[in-house]
Amino acid sequence: MNHIVAKEFLSPNVVQLEIESPLIAAKRRAGHFVIIKIGVEGERIPLTIAKADTKKGTITLIVQKVGLTSHKVAALNVGDEVTDVVGPLGNPTHIEKLGTVLCAGGGVGIAPLLPIAEAFHNAGNRVISVLAAKNKELLILENEMRKHSDETIIMTDDGSYGNKGLITAGMEEVFKSQPVDLCVTIGPAIMMKYASLVAKKYNIPSMASLNAIMVDGTGMCGACRVSVGGKIKFVCVDGPEFDAYQVDFDELLMRLGGYRKEEAEDYKNELAG
Repeated sequence: MNHIVAKEFLSPNVVQLEIESPLIAAKRRAGHFVIIKIGVEGERIPLTIAKADTKKGTITLIVQKVGLTSHKVAALNVGDEVTDVVGPLGNPTHIEKLGTVLCAGGGVGIAPLLPIAEAFHNAGNRVISVLAAKNKELLILENEMRKHSDETIIMTDDGSYGNKGLITAGMEEVFKSQPVDLCVTIGPAIMMKYASLVAKKYNIPSMASLNAIMVDGTGMCGACRVSVGGKIKFVCVDGPEFDAYQVDFDELLMRLGGYRKEEAEDYKNELAG
């Protein structure tokens, strides 16, 4: 079980793995995630299920190399086994026909955005996607997002593809030109903070999918706690999606950086052998 059946690098630091997991594939819905572990004593990391194939009994995970464990995941090859895959976890995205839904994805956040855009599109909504990356080489899943979007705007920091500028500029272009009923943002926490501010400026309801530090995925450990509307919430069981206007992004950013030094040291030690 949990064998890797396909592997593809979507960019130099982002790898896509298709993994055998028929039970999770059968139950997965947009917004769900899994927690995986590499090795018996490995670190547990949460990853959103980007795709699922119920006929093949596989799920597709997309991993960005940012620390020791993600580098270990990226080093796995077809035929290798992922030690543990637990899920589906979290609450699925609430999907309904609203009218027009703007899906804003930054960097590897486009991966969890893909099944949400697909679900809103299949529900009869007009989906406008604004996808952002630092440059053309780092833009992932463009063709897949276009398949489930009525309109797609590409933003790159350096202008190497699409329009030059931040994702918020692309969002404003949409908000100024047409009514939008819901905005869904997924990406780095700092991106979601400013994306929610832009949506609020135009009074567009906004939802953000949070990727907090997570350990057990059951709400017991408390590692993924966030402040939403002044109340403590746990991303793994209360989320991962929340009203973006209510999320304390500054606190989330502080917590996400809490172990950065230790992660860098672990990775350095691993490379040193």
